[in-house]
Amino acid sequence: MTDRALPLLRENPRLAGLAAFPFGFDIHRAAHGHVEEVRLASGGPLDIVAGDDTGGTYFVCADGSVLYADSEGSAGIIGSSVDEALEIMIGLAEAEEEDGDEEDEAQQGHGLEEARAELRAALGFPERSPTELEAMLRAALLRTEPDFVLLNATEHNAYQLLDSYPRPPLWEPVLASGRADLALLRAGDRAVWDAVAGDPVRRRLALRAAQFDRADGDIEVLRHLLRHEAHSSMTDELRLAAVLVGLHGDIADLPLLHEVRETTYDTWCGLGGMPEPGASAQELRAWAQELDESLFGADPADEPVGTWTDLARDQGMTELARIALIRRLDEIVMDHSRLRRPDAPRELTTTPLRTLAHDFEELGDRLQALRAQRLLAALREKAWDRVLARLDQARLERAVGQLSQSVRTLAYLRETLAAPEDDSLRHWRCASLGRFMAKEHYRLTRSLAEAGRPDEARALLTAADAILGELPENAAKGVRELAEEATARVREVS
Repeated sequence: MTDRALPLLRENPRLAGLAAFPFGFDIHRAAHGHVEEVRLASGGPLDIVAGDDTGGTYFVCADGSVLYADSEGSAGIIGSSVDEALEIMIGLAEAEEEDGDEEDEAQQGHGLEEARAELRAALGFPERSPTELEAMLRAALLRTEPDFVLLNATEHNAYQLLDSYPRPPLWEPVLASGRADLALLRAGDRAVWDAVAGDPVRRRLALRAAQFDRADGDIEVLRHLLRHEAHSSMTDELRLAAVLVGLHGDIADLPLLHEVRETTYDTWCGLGGMPEPGASAQELRAWAQELDESLFGADPADEPVGTWTDLARDQGMTELARIALIRRLDEIVMDHSRLRRPDAPRELTTTPLRTLAHDFEELGDRLQALRAQRLLAALREKAWDRVLARLDQARLERAVGQLSQSVRTLAYLRETLAAPEDDSLRHWRCASLGRFMAKEHYRLTRSLAEAGRPDEARALLTAADAILGELPENAAKGVRELAEEATARVREVS
């Protein structure tokens, strides 16, 4: 659909007035901007074209889609173009409820219908039934995730969805190709077997598909995938493949399982507890069942979100993975009780935050990684753990260009190390922490110099040199080259 409505509204005050009231699309409010700075999680431009009297804003995205954001933190796509969005809004608008008698209500409804007819005709919109328009709106809203999720540009949390339409769980699109490959493997074409088994991503997905669709006739396929997965050393999918083979209870598979276990030191450790050759079918099956119940199972909804985001990333479904992780981080930020340990409900575990920070970095989203890292650092209780977390926070702040914040974080670390609150930091100079501290100071010094901030660079260089001077020789040796580079860079800009 070609957008022709917006130019017409801008040229014709009468039509612009009708669009603003009663249909809530006021092009004159575009100049006011949104209630806060926002951006798309996927990147790309957002052009404000209108607003409404509730503080909501209409944005046009790079592909022409219209994203509506209200003032309460919800947003969604409402049309594939301005024309479509306006056609839906005009067609589905209802008269505002006001106190009055039936005659007043009839007049209000008549006024709305007259405005609807006039605006439709002027903009060239066809008459569609409410059912058809609702279907168009639903299709638009369902396109919001993953490519059109709106973020607060300061806090970087995601806006909620405008609608409550059900959506498929994350595992469905991620596992789709694995299910297709499993069906091909079951057909018995050996060329397909080799193609799937030889591709690490396809192999992992096929094994996950087999995890949730178990069939007695899969044993030869599982043996083939198990042999090839061993080439990747110790992975969750290798353990899964061994479990799926073991569940069949065929003692003839014990030599294969031990051969796989002996592939590397990691596989030897990771597949520990395996029954020895000569064990009974019952013992083999019991070993596999115990691991299956504790680590895997047959319901994809029970899998940690990280399983699916990793597989999404490996398939190039970057935005799908990113949005799932952002939503997960938002949940934790809003409710720290989600970090409670199942085995000790009064204690919090920061493992999910550490995993999120790592996963965001893997996706190249250091801003979200920094969000997770800052919360992780704030929740660390032991001084040693908190210093390590803050040091990683400083690294991420430097990486995203938040140099002033990184300077403050390193200053906090120096103060903490100068007056440690417990004995865990007593020997920080001799540990790897001392070397990491010095390196991060020199890296930030160089970044400040390159950013044209020579005074701050010189001040931080002095602090870095002081740290280096306190390190033992074996630790200082690995830092001196970086120190020389940073010093030279500061001299160039001074």
